[in-house]
Amino acid sequence: MHQLVGELPDLFEFSDGKRVRTVEDWQKRREELQELILSVEYGHLPPEPAGVRAELLHPTVMRRLGQFPHFQYRLHIEGGGQPFWFIVDVLLPETEGRFPVIMDGDMCWGQLRDEVILDVMARGYALVTFNRTEIVPDAYRSERDAGLYLVYPEGDFGAIAAWAWGYHRVADFLLTQEFTDPERLAVTGHSRGGKTVLLAGATDERIALTAPNNSGCGGAGCYRWRGEGAETIEDITRSVPYWFAAGFADFVDREDQLPFDQHGVKALVAPRALLSMEALGDVWANPTGTYQTFDAARELYRFLGVEERIGITFREGEHAHGPDDWRTFLDFADWQFRSIQPTRRFDENPFPEMERAFSWSAPEA
Repeated sequence: MHQLVGELPDLFEFSDGKRVRTVEDWQKRREELQELILSVEYGHLPPEPAGVRAELLHPTVMRRLGQFPHFQYRLHIEGGGQPFWFIVDVLLPETEGRFPVIMDGDMCWGQLRDEVILDVMARGYALVTFNRTEIVPDAYRSERDAGLYLVYPEGDFGAIAAWAWGYHRVADFLLTQEFTDPERLAVTGHSRGGKTVLLAGATDERIALTAPNNSGCGGAGCYRWRGEGAETIEDITRSVPYWFAAGFADFVDREDQLPFDQHGVKALVAPRALLSMEALGDVWANPTGTYQTFDAARELYRFLGVEERIGITFREGEHAHGPDDWRTFLDFADWQFRSIQPTRRFDENPFPEMERAFSWSAPEA
């Protein structure tokens, strides 16, 4: 069973009814769509700082798993209303050179498994981790009296937007480092962390690959198409309102009046690479709805001539971000960054009988 509340909005239609006909038109439509999404759903990201200064704390070697160079930095964010910093950890392969870099801000849930770290290192990626809740806490505060809220007290940003801003500041730092391949920055995260990286990738064109895992409502899921048991705007804004813009809850039971759906957030990532990783048993994260937003966003990728850069995968199981998910992500990254042909498909539809939630299609290029 599913519930469909209105057709997914047409990515190629401006708010005034005009149609996107060219790539130049899309750039203007993209700006319009991004402003709608930030204003209504997430709030605007905090401003870019005057600078990011990296203070090296601990240069070591991770001998427990090998001879991987490990560096810990304190990133000082300059130019705000008061001093602000957070910690990042950098782990490098044993070889020298510039590496594609994976950013993961989910260290609030604990360190990555050894199996995952070894796989990342073996494939030649730098791994940069941080705790996004050092940016703003993942706890309801009616007075916004902690973290980045104190630095930019006039901002309208919710926690997801603040956490996404944190990824951007890590990118600022990485682009000053000799180990970084600046053309191959990737972000990944799980659940609320997946919502975060989707927004981070949508709003920063330096990020070459965005890979949310089980991100659901407010992430890669769909508001208008909900599978049985899927989270709704009412559910999420009642339990964690601080993740979003203040007015987002106005669309409870009015999903059909949203001027966008989450395929629009995915479209903002284009033409850069995007992979949604889902679990068939994670019904709260709306796997059928997530396929709908993938299918709709793929029309935009097709229009731009980069259909191979958008992917989706489904596995058996529940809500988790385990070694199999990481292997899937790394396979996709190897394909996108190194042209290593994958042994699996990244566009498989596990719901072949499901009707589409939209009737429009990409214009002829």
